[in-house]
Amino acid sequence: MASEREIFGLSGPLHLTAVDWKCANHQRSVAASLVQGVYILERDRQQNRQGPHALAPPWWEFFHFQLIRQLVDDADFSIFGAIYEFKPPASNFNHSTQDAPRYVIAFRGTINKPGSFSRDLKLDLHLIQNGLHRTSRFEIAMQAVRNVVAAVEDSNIWLAGHSLGSAMAMLAGKNMAKTGIFLKVFLFNPPFFSAPIERIKDKKLKHGIRIASSFITAGITVAVKGHQQRTRSEDPFVVLSAWVPCLFVNPADHICSEYIGYFEHRKKMEEIGAGGIGRLATQNSIGGLFLSAIGKESEPLHLIPSANLTVNLSPSPDFKRAHGIHQWWNPDMHLQSKLYQYR
Repeated sequence: MASEREIFGLSGPLHLTAVDWKCANHQRSVAASLVQGVYILERDRQQNRQGPHALAPPWWEFFHFQLIRQLVDDADFSIFGAIYEFKPPASNFNHSTQDAPRYVIAFRGTINKPGSFSRDLKLDLHLIQNGLHRTSRFEIAMQAVRNVVAAVEDSNIWLAGHSLGSAMAMLAGKNMAKTGIFLKVFLFNPPFFSAPIERIKDKKLKHGIRIASSFITAGITVAVKGHQQRTRSEDPFVVLSAWVPCLFVNPADHICSEYIGYFEHRKKMEEIGAGGIGRLATQNSIGGLFLSAIGKESEPLHLIPSANLTVNLSPSPDFKRAHGIHQWWNPDMHLQSKLYQYR
């Protein structure tokens, strides 16, 4: 078996021998590596790798982080998250490291292995059904976030997650933002469950479908929620608009690619003079409106008002590569980033 450092050297961001904490690319690479550390922690547990045989530590030690706590699911005892503290050597502490996060809370996604797959799959189903916030795993994650925030006077705390884990980080970040605490959040391949409109090649057809969908969604919203009168200060979307998480998506990944069209279409609706319709549609989903109509909780957990969206335009040979966490520390990617601010 290859040593842990050989494995890290083959797949990890060894080019980051010196991290510039003000550099967005470096921040992204470190955050993705810490998420990978959670994946390897769980694989170490499943394969009973301990002590010098554990493969996870290089993923955080390389960047001078210490593992403070593992987050364990009480249903199957799998490790789904980790809390890291930045502890650079005294000789490395300088003005640059002052921009580093004090703590990072990271969450992994689904692992397709017997030791955790059954529980992960149940969480995926809860996510699809807009019920992730009602699971015990998320309650553990949310409490961990609250505890770290309460223990730290400043707000230099990062949340990071991949796939299912990014949905948890997004929801935790949203909950904190609603209380006025805006955490820096890195969301890798966050799930967006909807019709795969983004995969349509014909741009005119795709744009037409999105326009029609927006008018239908807005119409149903008025029919279902028309009696609700809210000021801008009461509108949950407006309240959240100052929080700008970092989203990282790949257009070849159908799980997250709809975020591209979700944000870009709102801009196009403004350009054609239908900004009000676009804003109304962008904060509602047909499924959520149906639940609202029958008296159930309806806030779509995956919809957010603002984001710094980064798209990996590099070719992906298959879905596994397009959805994988490994792409996000590659120094040779063709990235396109854009800030979308809800107004």
